[in-house]
Amino acid sequence: MVTRNRTRLVVAAPERPAAEVTPRTRGLLNQVDLAYERIEAMLVNCQLKPGRFMTMQDLQQLVRFGRTPVHQAISRLAADTLVIVRPRHGLQIAPIDLARERALLPLRRDIERFVMRLAAERSGPSERNQMLHLIRLLRERERMTIDKFNVVDRQVDYLIMAAAGEPFVQHTLRPLHTIFRRIGWLHHTHIAHGQGKNLQRSIDCHAAVLDAVANRHVDQALAALDELIGFVDGMFDVLEREIDPSLLDSSLAYLGPR
Repeated sequence: MVTRNRTRLVVAAPERPAAEVTPRTRGLLNQVDLAYERIEAMLVNCQLKPGRFMTMQDLQQLVRFGRTPVHQAISRLAADTLVIVRPRHGLQIAPIDLARERALLPLRRDIERFVMRLAAERSGPSERNQMLHLIRLLRERERMTIDKFNVVDRQVDYLIMAAAGEPFVQHTLRPLHTIFRRIGWLHHTHIAHGQGKNLQRSIDCHAAVLDAVANRHVDQALAALDELIGFVDGMFDVLEREIDPSLLDSSLAYLGPR
């Protein structure tokens, strides 16, 4: 009888399948996402300069998050090839390799063509409503700066991936979006600064993609995407000729005038 009772107690003892999903853990996961997004934004606008060396403590103070969320965010960014972790020596913001990033552009195009098709086919009324709202934000050109545009562009990317409903591709597209958002920031800030028409073309390309997806016009969405990718590809020709090398790798600052 004793053995039977013990067995019954063991079987009846509640397991804790959701032990990891406590409010405290959810809060930590949210902090990791927030830390990731904050660091990503600083990468895009080069507040974290490519090539820069820094300690983890420096980064924690900069983004104002604790050790654990920053460490986990950096692990993700290292996997995204945006940050290089150097054991016992801190970390380095990965320098920009224009040749490598240009070679990644066809990969982005091919994956996004798949995502655009899914988003056009699967998006629901609420998602299409949000797309139309983002189009209206994009078309407020007189108040649109490259930094404001990048905020909307990030929302566009998230919304289209959510509408596509395929989590597998998000892990590949997320760093690609960051890489090319930074390329756009460099181009519009240091090469085409003050050329409103240049930013306007980028806005028009994104608005055309959103409009086609929202209206379930798959062929138009793919054509608009191809135009956008072609526009980004053209940025590399100019950047390769005109960009200051120290903006791609801050360790090359010695090449500048003394």
